[in-house]
Amino acid sequence: MTTRPYVILSAATSVDGYLDDTSSNRLLLSNAADFDRVDQVRAESDAILIGANTMRKDNPRLLVNSDNRRAQRVADGKPAYPLKVTVTATGDLDADLKFWHHGDQKLVFTVDAVLEKVRETLGDLADVVSTGSQLDWGLVLDELGRRGIGQLMVEGGGTIHTQLMAQNLADEIHLAIAPLLVGDADAPKFLGAAAYPGGSTARMKLLEARPIGDVVLLRYAAKERS
Repeated sequence: MTTRPYVILSAATSVDGYLDDTSSNRLLLSNAADFDRVDQVRAESDAILIGANTMRKDNPRLLVNSDNRRAQRVADGKPAYPLKVTVTATGDLDADLKFWHHGDQKLVFTVDAVLEKVRETLGDLADVVSTGSQLDWGLVLDELGRRGIGQLMVEGGGTIHTQLMAQNLADEIHLAIAPLLVGDADAPKFLGAAAYPGGSTARMKLLEARPIGDVVLLRYAAKERS
């Protein structure tokens, strides 16, 4: 039986739980020291995943930025960069985005209805896999495990974080809380409404709480609830 990867949900939020505001410019929630921490987690991961909406909105390169960390990965017999993964149920992807043109291998999970559309859009930029008529997170994790992915870092967005938490597929949460308030109901949040395992009284195990400059990192074992 294929072993699924250990799934880490990574996000920075405002004190009131928002990932961003509604302006055209990306709201920077983390500080330099926390960005460096995220870079370390990326370097320790075998794959990094973001949703297609996050890719379109933020246009990230999604790389390990440290030369030393990339060199250590290579010394450990790994590619310099983790596998980059995205998911799309609509097939609405842009081949010009930075995601496709930086780093090493890329992988897209999609659905049967738009499989050929995605392949035509991307050509040889990425490997494209369908999970059937619907996006199936269990099959996504099974396929990543089959490809040897031991640790998967998920960097958003909120819809993906919500789906993985609701389906009890996240192993750990890394949440950096910034001393900011957004207060806009239309802004994206880390988690949305869902039927979460255990309900509203199930308390997750706290693994770590530490300040990083003016940001506080909270690490939770997502499946350990009482």
